[in-house]
Amino acid sequence: MGFFSKIKKSNASESLNADVLTVSQLTGHVKGVLESDKKLADIWVRGEVSNLTQHASGHIYFSLKDEESQIRCVFFKSRNYDSKFSLEHGMKIMVRGSVEVYAPQGSYSILVEEIQPDGLGALNLAFIQLKNKLEKEGLFSVEHKKELPKFPQVIGIITSLSGAALQDILNIIKRRYSLVRILIAPTIVQGKEAVNSIVNSIKIMNELAYVDVVILGRGGGSLEDLWCFNEEPVARAIFEARIPIISAVGHETDFTIADFVADYRAPTPSAAAETVVPDMNELKEMIINLHFRNFRAISSLIETNKSNLINISNRPIFNRPLEVLNLYYQNIDTLNYKLQTITSRIIFSRKKEFEIIESKLFALSPKSILKRGYSVVMKDNQIVKNCLDVRLNDMVKIVLSHGNLDVQVKKIMRN
Repeated sequence: MGFFSKIKKSNASESLNADVLTVSQLTGHVKGVLESDKKLADIWVRGEVSNLTQHASGHIYFSLKDEESQIRCVFFKSRNYDSKFSLEHGMKIMVRGSVEVYAPQGSYSILVEEIQPDGLGALNLAFIQLKNKLEKEGLFSVEHKKELPKFPQVIGIITSLSGAALQDILNIIKRRYSLVRILIAPTIVQGKEAVNSIVNSIKIMNELAYVDVVILGRGGGSLEDLWCFNEEPVARAIFEARIPIISAVGHETDFTIADFVADYRAPTPSAAAETVVPDMNELKEMIINLHFRNFRAISSLIETNKSNLINISNRPIFNRPLEVLNLYYQNIDTLNYKLQTITSRIIFSRKKEFEIIESKLFALSPKSILKRGYSVVMKDNQIVKNCLDVRLNDMVKIVLSHGNLDVQVKKIMRN
């Protein structure tokens, strides 16, 4: 039986020593058997991802399991660098690779060469994963969308020079709004080099301060043809751009990550051209309509003011101005007469009152008493009321109705 020949019972000790294997020998034999099996050199295995570990080195380790068994898998960086989607715990996948024995641990595993989602295409899964990731980060949020200019002066176009999409865009813009200037960034929009080419074109456009808006697009194609517009670097370049970007990729039914990140999604390149500029014919028609509306509004205003002017001019004050003035004159005369009448009555009444008061004051005046023959004796400018206020030989003044007398006291008589 070769390496595992039968051991004879008669000389068991010698045969046993001769046929006992070391762990390394056994592992090496198993390794040789498994790795020499052509069927195990290139196999597809279906299962569920578990125990997923992604090292900083870029290598990915995980287990592939079903209801009864599991096997370790190794997906080295040199093989997984261009994988379109990311592995997740519990994901149903199919792996292609070869079976290998890892001698230091005595375990076997699958060296993975390729991974496909089980039941969903790799590109579709990658699209969903990146869409969910960027949506959680807010790259699709409405508040980040920039408004498109209504009357752009310079439009940037990022697309292939050889594509029909460019000619469609140029023809429509020239027909609709020939005043605008066009700046084209020749760009690879399909294949492995497309991602870097698109990102560089966006950066170049973004550095030109005079560019008002950018159209990023290409014509229709398969999911693989349009895949460069589903790459994360392209999405982030669109999001970080200073100027608004219109995504115009493929046909109306084609949706890419660039459509969700862009400030405006046009279903086709032709639709983008119609969106980015106004139609000059429509503008002319609008201006003409505004002109007629203004003319009608001004005419109506003139007619209204003319009618008001006629009504005002027909008023009596304009037809018989002196008649109105005479009426005012009459009113003034009437008021003046009333004022004079009232003033005379008031003055007469006040005069009478004044005369009565004056007569009362005159009756109470000292001079009135003096006129009746009385006099006032004063000493040192004080009225003498008692004989005790003076002495013999004092000089006193006698105030009469007319004039004064300076006299000397010669005799004092006390009653």
